[in-house]
Amino acid sequence: MANRLRKLTPKPLGQNQPRAGRIKHLFKKPQNNAQLGNLLTSTLAIAALLSSVGLLITFAWISILFIFNPEQIIWLNKFLPEWAQISVGNYGERPQTFKQIQNSLSKQQRIAGKTLALDRDKENSFLLPVLQQRPNCQFDCQVIVELRVYQQAKDLEFQSQTEKYYRLVAQLPITGPEESFVLAAFDETKLENSENSIPLPLDEVKRFEGETPSSGFWFNLQGKLQQGTGAIAYGHIVYYNPQRSKLQQMLSWKSPNGQVPKWQQVTGSTVKELVIDQTVGLEPQLRIYQVKAIKLFLNPIQLEEISLKTPALKDTAYQNALLLARSGLWTPAFEWLKSFQKQRKEVLPEAAQAQIDLIGLHSQLTKTQADKIWAIPSQQVLADLIDGRWAKALEVFEASSENVQEIATLLQMDGGRLWNRTTTALRVNPNRPEVQTWGALILAVQRGEERAISWLEAQPKITPDTLTRIQDLLVRLSNEGVRPKIISGHPSRILGSVQPLTQVISTEWLRPNSKADLQLMDNEIWYQVEVSAFNDGKRWLNFPFGSLQLPNTSPAKFIWETLGINSDPGILLVVWLPNGEQQITTATIKGVKLQGGILRLLVSGQKIANNQNNLLQPQPLALTDAALEWVQPSPITLAELYQQDPTRVTAMLPTVWQTLQQSGQIPNGARPNLAQMLQELGYWPVQVMNLTNNSQTETVLTISAEAIVSLKQSLYGEQKQEENLSRPRTLILSDSGKVIYTDFKINSEQTLTAIAKLSDGQSLALLVENGDKYSLKRWSQKNQRFE
Repeated sequence: MANRLRKLTPKPLGQNQPRAGRIKHLFKKPQNNAQLGNLLTSTLAIAALLSSVGLLITFAWISILFIFNPEQIIWLNKFLPEWAQISVGNYGERPQTFKQIQNSLSKQQRIAGKTLALDRDKENSFLLPVLQQRPNCQFDCQVIVELRVYQQAKDLEFQSQTEKYYRLVAQLPITGPEESFVLAAFDETKLENSENSIPLPLDEVKRFEGETPSSGFWFNLQGKLQQGTGAIAYGHIVYYNPQRSKLQQMLSWKSPNGQVPKWQQVTGSTVKELVIDQTVGLEPQLRIYQVKAIKLFLNPIQLEEISLKTPALKDTAYQNALLLARSGLWTPAFEWLKSFQKQRKEVLPEAAQAQIDLIGLHSQLTKTQADKIWAIPSQQVLADLIDGRWAKALEVFEASSENVQEIATLLQMDGGRLWNRTTTALRVNPNRPEVQTWGALILAVQRGEERAISWLEAQPKITPDTLTRIQDLLVRLSNEGVRPKIISGHPSRILGSVQPLTQVISTEWLRPNSKADLQLMDNEIWYQVEVSAFNDGKRWLNFPFGSLQLPNTSPAKFIWETLGINSDPGILLVVWLPNGEQQITTATIKGVKLQGGILRLLVSGQKIANNQNNLLQPQPLALTDAALEWVQPSPITLAELYQQDPTRVTAMLPTVWQTLQQSGQIPNGARPNLAQMLQELGYWPVQVMNLTNNSQTETVLTISAEAIVSLKQSLYGEQKQEENLSRPRTLILSDSGKVIYTDFKINSEQTLTAIAKLSDGQSLALLVENGDKYSLKRWSQKNQRFE
């Protein structure tokens, strides 16, 4: 017992027990390790949980795609063994032989084009253009409406087949570039009313051969638009990513000189750039695109243009050089940049080097042109001025009297490019006498000597000697018989209705010279044109013109410039004779009046035929020569259209019949079957054209009063009544048979007079007569109607 007590007796403090410091060392440290261990365990647990959640979400998403859209994850097959391959045969389109693919497209009234191989073995994978026949077409009738990529099916069930089966792995619907985009000037990025433009057809697809960026396949879809003796080439660049089984349209392009895009080494990068040549005449214009990576899984790359709009460096010298380049002075800009690089003595950022390389490529072209010996002096001067060789160009100008006259004509026709170069060069360096000289010459031949001298005197760095020398050149221009040509900002595009005018009060009309008398030439009379629509140089404006406000100062100058009639006040008066022929008379605009949103023109011209009482012909029409171009496709009968496109006619006939009943043209009652309607209406004329700017055409059905009478006699046995003096009326139906325009409105005098193409490159327009007024109606994509 004693021994037990002794063993349990605590020993005195300080003998074998640790000191306070040692107690902390022996007991507190293990406690901290425990906390750290717990923290580490918690962190790992949270990380594992988050990873598990992420994996669960990923697997859940893949599972959803596998169930509902397995084609989206077929790219996983590249990472799966053969036994685990994903098959879409039971979910999407079942693999087919090439013959089956052709037959399937044929049932959809489409055509399988020529395939383009995507690997060495041409039968393993290929790109298939899907074509469609254009109705009422005489040339280039098959257009591309879709691209597809097929791969040979590797499923075990198809391996034993004698024929090869292919699976559709990617597809891309194709619509051509808008006509407004193709026809716009090469330095324009936006066009007004682009929603009314017509998509142009694409009829050829080619694969870019040789070295191209990235591991995928690049294709060029193209078409051509005839313009005079030449053609504008246009199209899309398409990329196929085999890792993602994805077809992607990268950009739309155009080339006024007909050149197709090409891959070329432009910058110091190891990757080639896409070059689109938009050069017009001696004006070089190259658009250069680089392939850039982006953080998108399905579309990991994009084409990014090397732009000069935003300087890559915040340096005044660098920014001035880009300003020169943007105005078209490529060689002075490049020389400036080379000097800038030498002074800087450091590697420039990639974006800055790309801008310099772009300018250098253009400079090579302008130098080559200026180094040539041109047989025509005006061409030599133009090449020199484009390359910034101001003094050399001046020597050619002063060489002879013939040169003065010829080069003056060149300057008169300049649309602003040479003037822009001149003002930009003086902005960067105002102490340039030879540049000041060219500025004065341009102004003198376009705006007159007085305007040129006024501009010279306002120059901050002009010397008396330079001013005297330039004045001598201006005198020489005058002695050579060069007269200034006042250039209007834009051609006049006006249309409206015409009425004879018996009384004219001169003070009511705005004229450039209000003091001049309003006089008629022999056999002329006065007409008043009430304007229905006009183009102000940017867009078409329609009646009423409430937004058009006259300024307090120089209202006549403003309205004449807005209408574009400064340099050419001519206008055409069109009258339809009883036999349907047009009689066209040339007249002259003498005055303009704007009151309460109504715009009127005072016109003098020869007397025109009076058809005011002719109910079978349109009212007289006034229009300027540049306003529009009549469009008259050859008509065919409904029966012929049925043979070409039975689906279209089957959809539209019930709608046509219903419209005739609702408008009171034929009695209400049971509608005949398709065969009966086709028998009764099959001889009616129709025209097929694109009016709504989509990939489908519309049907324009013209219905005469005689056709309605004949229909009533055939169906209801009605006796032929007294001749109905009324003009044919029009129905326009979409490809699905929906009415999108009608003249068959109760208590309405609306009549479609003509279909025309406006000269600003926009879509087709309807010229509609309503009473004694005309209006232009174009399809609004936004509101889905003509307005």
